[in-house]
Amino acid sequence: MKGNPKLIKTLNSLLADELTAINQYMVHSEMCANWGYGKLHKLIEKRAIVEMKHAEKLIGRILFLEGIPIVSDLGKMHIGADIPKQLTNDHAAEETAIAGYNAGIKLAGEVSDFATREVLEHILSDEDKHIDEIEELQDQVSQMTLPIFLSTQMEEK
Repeated sequence: MKGNPKLIKTLNSLLADELTAINQYMVHSEMCANWGYGKLHKLIEKRAIVEMKHAEKLIGRILFLEGIPIVSDLGKMHIGADIPKQLTNDHAAEETAIAGYNAGIKLAGEVSDFATREVLEHILSDEDKHIDEIEELQDQVSQMTLPIFLSTQMEEK
């Protein structure tokens, strides 16, 4: 099924955002593992895996619409030197994703591609959960102080 060229371009833009987020989250996850924050490592790694599934869905949809998935375009990663900066940068990435998915959903409706809109709505729901999760962590840091928060993120051996 030949898809709308503008929508395919939007899907590729969303794909670039997902691929960038995957890389950013994997680096943050591995940094947490290196610092001994195993719980945080697993949480961020899990988020990266969800983003990989989003990328897979976008690639599948682009192919279905007879487009060419562009996997070589990545945005700028924002790697945090510490946990608060990581959370801030990850929050910004999710805000960008949410805005992009909302625009993509609107465009899909305008071009009457309701199946693509449904795919994007499903991904948007995950992105909403991600930003909520990040805000929860930021609240914990604020309420507990960073040292106490970090002590809760170490795994027992």
